[in-house]
Amino acid sequence: MEFETLVQTRRSVRGYKNEPVPRALIDEILSVAKGAPSSMNTQPWHVHVLTGAPLDEVRRRNMEGMASGEKPKRDILTHGAYEGEHRRRQVDIAKKLFSAMGIERHDAERRQDWVLRGFRQFDAPVSIILTYDRVLDPGATCHFDLGALAYGIVLAAWDRGLGAVTNGQGISRSDIVREVAQIPDDEVIMTAIAMGYPDDDFAANTVKSDREPNESFVRYVGFED
Repeated sequence: MEFETLVQTRRSVRGYKNEPVPRALIDEILSVAKGAPSSMNTQPWHVHVLTGAPLDEVRRRNMEGMASGEKPKRDILTHGAYEGEHRRRQVDIAKKLFSAMGIERHDAERRQDWVLRGFRQFDAPVSIILTYDRVLDPGATCHFDLGALAYGIVLAAWDRGLGAVTNGQGISRSDIVREVAQIPDDEVIMTAIAMGYPDDDFAANTVKSDREPNESFVRYVGFED
């Protein structure tokens, strides 16, 4: 795909076929994505790819813990509830997704089920866990680097017919992820990417989030025109 087409057509995929993804294909995606820039070429990332029984255990325990009211145990610091414009954008995409899925505002049961899908990493057949070396904390710079890697992964996946969504909910209990995936203590768990073949019959997969016009967030300084 041409790059501009790739970027403009990519969507976050939240419904997947029950079809395994070949290891060789994932390795090809990672080989492309690792070309992402990193601060001073530090390449601070580690990648743990889960499928099958280990992934099933992670999502089951993560979902059960969060559904029972346990507090998240993330390795990284996270913000509280979104407010202002950030909250507005969060609500906008939620409205689109619920409308596509036919989930009414008063339907508490289906709304809760949607939240639990996030904790299950949307039942994707593959979960890619991104970590970085704990010695690099506080990690603002390497967080940026891992974000670049994550974007490379989702674009390379989309280019090869796979869908993906960056999924922090899926590792709300990072301690469970660490235990099951045997991630060393000297690595910080940053986020997860759910990945698989998109289910074209899953209505939410038709939803694409809006982007703000450039003038709402861009300033040009020193230009004459």
